[in-house]
Amino acid sequence: MAQKFLNKIFILEDDLVFGKVLQRKLELEDTNDVHVFTDGKSFLNNLYQNPDIVSIDYNLPDMNGLEILKQIKDYNEEIGTIILSGQEKVEVVVEAYKNGANNYIIKNDNAVVELSNVVKNLTKHVSLKKEVEHLRDQIIDRNKYSSVVGESKSVLKVLKMIQKVEKSNILVLITGESGTGKEVIANAIHYGSPRKRKPFIPVNVAAIPADLIESELFGHEKGAFTGATGRRIGKFEEANGGTIFLDEIGEMHMELQTKLLRVLQEKKITRLGSNKELPLDVRVLAATNKNLSKRVQENLFREDLYYRLQGFLIHLPPLRDRGNDIIILAKHILAQFCRSKKMPSKSFTKEGIQALLDHPWPGNVRELKAMVERAALICDGTEIDEEDMIFSDTI
Repeated sequence: MAQKFLNKIFILEDDLVFGKVLQRKLELEDTNDVHVFTDGKSFLNNLYQNPDIVSIDYNLPDMNGLEILKQIKDYNEEIGTIILSGQEKVEVVVEAYKNGANNYIIKNDNAVVELSNVVKNLTKHVSLKKEVEHLRDQIIDRNKYSSVVGESKSVLKVLKMIQKVEKSNILVLITGESGTGKEVIANAIHYGSPRKRKPFIPVNVAAIPADLIESELFGHEKGAFTGATGRRIGKFEEANGGTIFLDEIGEMHMELQTKLLRVLQEKKITRLGSNKELPLDVRVLAATNKNLSKRVQENLFREDLYYRLQGFLIHLPPLRDRGNDIIILAKHILAQFCRSKKMPSKSFTKEGIQALLDHPWPGNVRELKAMVERAALICDGTEIDEEDMIFSDTI
């Protein structure tokens, strides 16, 4: 029996009554999960939910359907798109198809039935694609993800999530304690994506002084402020065509959060000291070790930005919960370190391995790496014993 997949369908229709008629018709198929929006802004603010199919009214109170269509295709070109309009001009229809619409339906007495038939055809394609992705997700190419070391269930789950998201442009938020390897995961997503030949630009938001971070991210023009002796290209421009990774985004100042939200929505930046908007094609990955929901409650993080960051969540488990991965990682780090320092190969004694498993690793992989490299230097022979290990709580 073929597996059934739920199809998420968005209807953008400013006539709420007609929108509800369309919703009821489409929900006759029990695999359709249909949501109705009456204006472009609310629709775009929910695009992070990554619908499979969208039906767009051409004439809207705040923007036209073609503007919406372009933003959808910029966000994720795999989303099936249908324009539903009373506009019959040939040039409008042609423009819709040129901008990626899968179908164009004229609003008339047959529109509801025609939309239902078009959605049925599109959902066949969507279901087939999901079936292929489902089967692919059962197999993980460890050579492709060699930078993500470990064999625990939690790590394999993370790799499957990377596979699901790497090909799209959806915003990914990576969460986990400090030192769990969030940048490693961001790298894996970028280098598995169609953008892999373009720049990957990591930015540690917490490490940049508050008075410099806006210039660091968006750049500045000569004379924009005291000391701005020339034009500077910001990190977003450096990442154009590729990926920007905003680490520790939970530490971002509220004023800058407002500007970041605008960049995410409009895909444009303005350098400090300039009035010119620069269009960008950048995928954004973000990471935090903070509880963003709690920071929203404390008025330290914008609620709208918080929901915008919920595009796709990947949570990294702490090292202490990864069982035998501790040993796999320790051996991997040790082998790399010995090669880089041109030292003889070393290994761990049974007592050394037990000490690794017994330690709680509050600093996670970062702490493990520092400890293993230190032990390799301390160890006089070729076997690292418990006596060679200096743990963080004993320093």
